[in-house]
Amino acid sequence: MTRFAIGSAIDEGRVRQGQEDFLLADRELALFAVADGMGGHRGGEIASHLAVETLDRLAKERLDDEPLTSEWLARAVQQANDALVARAADDSSLKGMGTTLCALALVQGDGYKALGVVNVGDSRLYLLKDGELEQITEDHSLVATLERQGRLTRAEAAVHPQRNIVTRALGIDSKVMVDSWEIAPVVGDRYLLCSDGLFNELDDNRIAATLRRLADPDDAARELVRLANEAGGRDNITCVVVDVAEDSGETIVSDGDRILSAVHGPDRVLAEVRESGEHVALALDDTAQRKRLFARKRKDGKEAVEDPEIARVRHRSLMTWRVMVFGMVFVLIIAAAIGTIIYTGTNTYYVGFDGETVAIFQGKPGGVLWIEPQLEERTGLTRGEVPEGLVSEIEAGKEQPDLASAQRYVANIEDQIEARGSAPITPTVPPTTTTTRLAPDGQPTEPSAPTENTPT
Repeated sequence: MTRFAIGSAIDEGRVRQGQEDFLLADRELALFAVADGMGGHRGGEIASHLAVETLDRLAKERLDDEPLTSEWLARAVQQANDALVARAADDSSLKGMGTTLCALALVQGDGYKALGVVNVGDSRLYLLKDGELEQITEDHSLVATLERQGRLTRAEAAVHPQRNIVTRALGIDSKVMVDSWEIAPVVGDRYLLCSDGLFNELDDNRIAATLRRLADPDDAARELVRLANEAGGRDNITCVVVDVAEDSGETIVSDGDRILSAVHGPDRVLAEVRESGEHVALALDDTAQRKRLFARKRKDGKEAVEDPEIARVRHRSLMTWRVMVFGMVFVLIIAAAIGTIIYTGTNTYYVGFDGETVAIFQGKPGGVLWIEPQLEERTGLTRGEVPEGLVSEIEAGKEQPDLASAQRYVANIEDQIEARGSAPITPTVPPTTTTTRLAPDGQPTEPSAPTENTPT
């Protein structure tokens, strides 16, 4: 037999005037629920009470004949929705009222027992397992949707001004989508059902530390409410703490194997994992939201083999929009780099030597990666005609931005050669000497005629 230890606490908080939360913690029924009403003080209070009371009444009627099942639990939530819609139709002052609903119940499967979970809205179910806290339910709220899409970080979502807007609730429409799945009851596991008045005031680390520190579930629930009020208490606060205190092994289905089924949403995706000698603790949905609740190790110390369906969903969940954007940016960077290389290698020119002839090449001197320069045109100039100061420059490859520039560079060389060849020759006049002779008395005489400086 599976037995639970239970604690609960509820408080208006320090700001709200009135209580729109409602809870159910029935050990005999093994049914636990938290609802957070909306639609004004009267409408919110009526909505949360009516939803939980309908679920409680239907469970008692069901248990008179047969045990609860996950399928029944999801249908019961739909019936609670029907009750809210009908009540609002009868009383115009309640138009627009609604409520969240998160519930946990011991359910019967085909030869096994499990914990059935249902959720609509942003009230939450947490699991503290081996000291680690994990959010089991998925919030149906605007900020949670934006966070899952990668448009908000978790920190931004926690302080977003529209974090109280829910995208699903009971009483809003005639049909409601209900998240539903099962988890194997494992002795020592601790569950927390709570309204947003708790987790909007306390982060997961603070919640986890409190659940680890206080062994008594009543003490833990009351302390969580106290801490939430101390942090601001801006909303009604509700906590239900459920400890799995005993499990006689009723989850055995065959040959000592224990099974956990995970069912999520209207498509009722079912995944099963079996493992000898130990409970399997797994919660799975089509977004892999509860990816950290994996099967326990086997008694021989080996890790359980991952189910192919679980691997498929987990791998698919890695393809977030952030990964896709990063991939697209990476591809664009590579494409831009390749484009730059191709442009540089095919749209630039240089003047160089093709053997002993001056030529114009398309590309970069020496080439760029796989792109080799191509001969564009040969000129009529030879190496010997090029002015000595330009030879080394052309040997290295004189780069030009386009073909016209390269042609102008060659034309300039030709102009220099032509100018050098047509320059006038100035004759060289050999130097002359004039000899002044002195008379015997030391006086100069008439200068002699110039003489040619003829080599001897």
